[in-house]
Amino acid sequence: MELGITTFIERTPDPLTGNIISAHERMSNLLEEIELAEQVGLDVFAIGEHHRPDFLASSPAVILGAAAAKTKTIKLSSAVTVLSSDDPVRVFQDFATIDLLSGGRAEIWAGRGSFIESFPLFGYDLKDYDELFSEKLELLVKINESEKITWKGKHRSPINNLGVYPRPFQDKLPIWVAVGGTPESAVRAATLGLPLVLAIIGGMPNQFVPLIKLFRDSAKKAGHDQLKVAINSHAFIADTSQQAADDFYPSYSLVMNKIGRERGWSGMGREHYEAMRYKSGSLLVGSPEQVAEKILYEHELFKNDRFLLQFSVGTMPHDKVMHAIELFGTKVAPVVRKELAGKEVLNL
Repeated sequence: MELGITTFIERTPDPLTGNIISAHERMSNLLEEIELAEQVGLDVFAIGEHHRPDFLASSPAVILGAAAAKTKTIKLSSAVTVLSSDDPVRVFQDFATIDLLSGGRAEIWAGRGSFIESFPLFGYDLKDYDELFSEKLELLVKINESEKITWKGKHRSPINNLGVYPRPFQDKLPIWVAVGGTPESAVRAATLGLPLVLAIIGGMPNQFVPLIKLFRDSAKKAGHDQLKVAINSHAFIADTSQQAADDFYPSYSLVMNKIGRERGWSGMGREHYEAMRYKSGSLLVGSPEQVAEKILYEHELFKNDRFLLQFSVGTMPHDKVMHAIELFGTKVAPVVRKELAGKEVLNL
């Protein structure tokens, strides 16, 4: 199973002082985080697209291009590309360029996005939310399949036997569909033969087992066997469980309660947070041993091919994030890989 990290490149107030670091400093810190993730042997680093002041990643492709120049082996992905409000031609060109810069390490996670700021920003109507994504995903897949395309849709000007360049270093760009739990989205990905990324950021992971079964059953029905599944969840690792919980809670609760107020959710207190840290909950916050155990628990549920941790939901001290990455690569990953390798041997 591949292991990796996702981030939105948060730039939120320090929950204790209220200070906000400069955008330049946060970007510099990010590149150090990506380099360290590669050095400790992690497989994937993914950056999500957002268009709001809390996060700096409005243009993940540019940032991933910079990361490509500083790394040699780690896969570089969006998490997600908000395809509904973007142009699939430009998305493909951007990530094909990253692929060339990185020697074949670029990926796209296509999604509808968990926020809506990009729709009015780029002149789209929210009433077309699902239709936009479906149509643009179809076009992106077609561009990935063929150098020259002819295509006509409702929300973009037609393309008549035109080439899309550059072509990637890989034969085709890996395109994943990222979902938050919507059955229709899972079925769409399966029907198109695309791997699935499931974000589990609340509730209990076992609630999502039927969704993954629906995805695999739909894929098999459409003639697509062995499509990959990735799980992405909020997480933090420290030397001890208590330290991880205490370090992560202030910034995590600040961001989640802010988003909750925007969406009319009830607030999250420490008791709820601690409940989410239980083995059956969605948060992977604890010691290396606890996080490894939880990753293995979810693998038993989903038989997933990837697990990605989103460490910095709110602004954390850079040194603590770096230590969490180090622990993930040197303490958690070896345990997970050894355990899963042993099970593979037993199943032969």
